[in-house]
Amino acid sequence: GDASASRKSPGRTDYEAITLERGLTQDRTFEDWANKVWRLGAGLGSEVALADFRKDVYLEFYNEAGQLALAYKIYRCWPSLYKALPPLDANSADVAIEELVLENEGWERDISVTEPAEPK
Repeated sequence: GDASASRKSPGRTDYEAITLERGLTQDRTFEDWANKVWRLGAGLGSEVALADFRKDVYLEFYNEAGQLALAYKIYRCWPSLYKALPPLDANSADVAIEELVLENEGWERDISVTEPAEPK
């Protein structure tokens, strides 16, 4: 009942979207997953496959020596944005990058992954 001090209470937790990028390849994994959320040109009522569009993702980070340094378990992810083609500019020397933005419902760090030993 003390009106002279403000108090904060825990509330809803919000998890930011995760953006994954990679060089353009023949691998269609990103594209197939994004198409589960919305299939352009599919028949009426079959545009969306909501039964299995959410997936748990395991995200690994490696150091410069190629050793696993950190890992996260990310829960109930689904693609909210997929960019299949980069800007096409014949005068540019840029690498073609594919982008997938994942919404998620939480994550936790995999504590079984320990810091790699320094090479001697």
